[in-house]
Amino acid sequence: MSIGNSPEGDDRPDDRPSVGRSLQQARIHAGLTVDEVSSSTRVRIPIIHAIEQDDFSRCGGRVYARGHIRTLARAVGVDAEPLVAQYDAEHGGRPVPTPAAPMFEAERIRPEPRRPNWTAAMVAAIVAVVGFVGFTLFNGGAKGGPEAADPATVKPSVAPSAKKKAQEKPTDPKAEASASAIAGVPANKVTVKLTAENGQTWMSAKDGNGKILDEGVLERGASRTFTDNKRIDLVLGNAGAVQLFVNGKEVKNVGADGQVQRLTYTRGDPSNG
Repeated sequence: MSIGNSPEGDDRPDDRPSVGRSLQQARIHAGLTVDEVSSSTRVRIPIIHAIEQDDFSRCGGRVYARGHIRTLARAVGVDAEPLVAQYDAEHGGRPVPTPAAPMFEAERIRPEPRRPNWTAAMVAAIVAVVGFVGFTLFNGGAKGGPEAADPATVKPSVAPSAKKKAQEKPTDPKAEASASAIAGVPANKVTVKLTAENGQTWMSAKDGNGKILDEGVLERGASRTFTDNKRIDLVLGNAGAVQLFVNGKEVKNVGADGQVQRLTYTRGDPSNG
């Protein structure tokens, strides 16, 4: 079914409508409004309008544009693959998953640098301290007998202090992050903390009333925390880069590199979100 005419200046050899025009025609044919499509897909209304006018600049990049095309196609009941292929053909071919993908590949291929063996170092330090104390006591007992126990000769405070320091283990950064995420989480609210741990990602967060709390690109290493009485709705443009804590508990396997994820969490365990 064809509704309307293709935009002026569109000289496609097969007379196909543009990607945006095809989505618009399918939406109208399905009897859906832009507001209804936005509500069902969580894609913002201005972005839907822009895509239907073949303006993909609001999508945040070609990877996200392809994800939006798939989402809108499913919402209006058409096959997404031909539209994605048409978009790729008109925009220079299929893109890499995200601009940060080469970094991910390099990190997977490059072996991790050897970390200092703190356990072995601590054991060596303990052995050295115990050996030194034993050597001192032995020599003192051989030379002066009971005088070796003189506090002026042997300082008990040295060995316990050094031994205690040697037994202390390095702080695990992930353990600290988990503890900080759990501490202070109110039981009567939903709290979401996300960190762009492995690379940058586009993100959007809404509260239970649909109000946008934050939206934009989250640079690598940056974190955001959101709290609401009822619900937090998230959209992650590069789910594989995100470390996510919900109500003080870490959510594993948020998604793959370059994957667009839409998540909703409420009060209680993340599995109930």
